[in-house]
Amino acid sequence: MATLATNWRKSSRSNPNDNCVEVGSLGGSAAVRDTKDREGAANPTQWSTFLNAVKSDRFTN
Repeated sequence: MATLATNWRKSSRSNPNDNCVEVGSLGGSAAVRDTKDREGAANPTQWSTFLNAVKSDRFTN
């Protein structure tokens, strides 16, 4: 799936040298990938873990 998406981008708040997630345009949807594995795609377990972390404010400064 990662190769089908276009316009990959990551948060402007990301450190350029750190690993993070990127989001890309995929028609009417969005694709997500890990910068450590740009040819891969987030599996359902990874995506669920990430969403739960966001929802619980684990990334808040």
